[in-house]
Amino acid sequence: MMLPVSHSSSNATLRGYVVGVPSPSFAERRSRHRHVTVKAGAMSRFEEEEENRRSGEERPRRPRFLCLHGFRTSGDIMRQQVMRKWPAEVTARLDLVFADAPYPAEGKSDVEGMFPPPYYEWFQFDKKFVEYRNFGECLAYIEGLMIKDGPFDGLMGFSQGGILSAALPGLQARVGRYRYPGLALTRVPKVKYLVIMGAIKFQSPEVAEKAYGTKIECPTLHFIGEADWLKSYSEALLESFADPFVIRHSKGHTVPRLGEFAVNYQKNLEVMLKFLQKIEDDISLDAAILDVKEKEIRTLAPWIRPSISPERPNPTAHIRPTAPVTLSGPYSLRGLRKRPKAPVAAVRSPTDGG
Repeated sequence: MMLPVSHSSSNATLRGYVVGVPSPSFAERRSRHRHVTVKAGAMSRFEEEEENRRSGEERPRRPRFLCLHGFRTSGDIMRQQVMRKWPAEVTARLDLVFADAPYPAEGKSDVEGMFPPPYYEWFQFDKKFVEYRNFGECLAYIEGLMIKDGPFDGLMGFSQGGILSAALPGLQARVGRYRYPGLALTRVPKVKYLVIMGAIKFQSPEVAEKAYGTKIECPTLHFIGEADWLKSYSEALLESFADPFVIRHSKGHTVPRLGEFAVNYQKNLEVMLKFLQKIEDDISLDAAILDVKEKEIRTLAPWIRPSISPERPNPTAHIRPTAPVTLSGPYSLRGLRKRPKAPVAAVRSPTDGG
C-alpha cells in the first residue's frame, strides 16, 4: 500500500470523520462489480457447532475473523498470502473469512504482475492521510459484511485493512456516562480480538481522537517488519493498545511468513500460538458461563427455553417462552400500553318507538 497517493477531489473529500449510510450511488457502484467472500475454514461457526452436536464431541469452536485486505488488492490475494505463508498448525485453529473492499482500484496496484486483478480499495485519501473519501460508506459496508457473514470474534487486517481493523474497536466502543452507542459497528457484537499487519494510525485529528482516545483493551497481535517503510508508524500504533502481542519479522511491507524458513521462526510461532491459546481459553470460559446460566434458567423457570449465544452480552435478554403469553385487560404486550376502548354501538330496545 502506497499511502502518499492523492485521490481527493474538491467536491467529494470528507474532512475528518463522517459515518453515513451508503448512498444510492454507492449501492450502484457495488452492484456493478462482484464482491467475493472467501471462507478459508471448512465450515461456518453454526455448521461447526451443529457438527459437534451430531457427533457428540465437545470440540472447541474456532475463533472467526473477518479479514480486510491491503490497498488495491483483494480478499482472494490476502487469502493466498496467509494460507501459503502460515503453517497449518495456525490456520487450522482459525475460521477466516476474506472479503473484497467496496471500491474498485482507482489507480495502479503494487501487486500487479504478482497477482491477477481485480483489485479493490476500502476508501480514498489525500497525500498526508488526513482527508478521506467514502470513509463513512466503507464503515457501513464492513458492518454489513459482519451482519451477513458473522458473527465474528475479531478482525484481521493488512495495510489499509489493518488501519481499519486497529481503529474499529475504538470507534465501536460505547461512550459517555450513559454508555451511548459508538460511532461504528453499532449493530454487531463487540470486536474482541485483532490481528494487525503493517498498519498505522489515522492521521486526521478528529478520527484519531475517536479511535485511539483511550487504550484499546482487547487482545491484539501486531506484525512489524524491520524493513517496512511504515515501521516507525506501526511502533507508534502499539501505544494505543493495553497489552499487545508483537511479532517482529525481517521483511518489508507484506503479509509475513510464519513457516520454518522464516527468520526467528520458532520465537514468532510461539508468540502466535500463545495469542491463539488466549483466544481459545476465553471462548471456553464464555461457553462454560453460558452453560451455567442455561442450567440456572432451566432450574428457576423450567417453562422458559433460553436462547443464548456467545454473541449476546446479556444472556437473559433473549429468552423465548415455550407457551403463548397473554395479558388480560385492556393492555397489549408491546410496551404494556393501554389499548383504546372500542366505541359501543347503541342497541335499540324492542320497546323503543320507530
